[in-house]
Amino acid sequence: MSNVLDKPIVLLLNRAWQPIGHRTVKQALVAMCGGSDGIAPAVALDISYGTLPDGTWDFTQPQYLNPVKWDQWLQLPIRDFDHVISSTNRRVRVPTVLVATNYSSMPVMRPSLSRETILQRDGGVCQYTGEFVGREGGNLDHVIPRSRGGKDSFDNLVWAKKSVNFAKSDRLPHEAGLRLHRVPKSPPAVPMSLAIREAKHRDWTHFLHAR
Repeated sequence: MSNVLDKPIVLLLNRAWQPIGHRTVKQALVAMCGGSDGIAPAVALDISYGTLPDGTWDFTQPQYLNPVKWDQWLQLPIRDFDHVISSTNRRVRVPTVLVATNYSSMPVMRPSLSRETILQRDGGVCQYTGEFVGREGGNLDHVIPRSRGGKDSFDNLVWAKKSVNFAKSDRLPHEAGLRLHRVPKSPPAVPMSLAIREAKHRDWTHFLHAR
């Protein structure tokens, strides 16, 4: 049971049913049971599925999505595909999607500085030649080399063709006869609904944007 409780398989939605984060099963249970004035911070979605002609479950389209409070959740039947929490006298279905009862905003996420982020920001294009070189044909370049005081920052890192990067070495662009294709800058903040890309449970797929 402890392994299930620690799994981050619960998607958190705001009141408009937009994804805003994820929780472990343990955190989800606390949210369903907590709160003041009898109002818990979150309710879970009872996601019902039908079956295919061969008798297997059809997970492509839910029959309904019903917000359920904790006391009602305890009464839900256990299906053969559900994760389960067991105690000495009860078995409880593990929630996979929560709806925040008192939160309607959309948080944003600012991308962290990494090789992958620079690659995505620059679209795999060498920022000195304008040539698409992709993941394998390029690497990170410090516009102002670290040996000249350049920092690891969005405005000093670009994606560059490997041969160009090697030839530039520890020189400034103009010293190497190069000119930036565009001025590097921080990527814009992304709404959390778009930042959550990986479905850690099949139930999440009904709420994540198609990609």
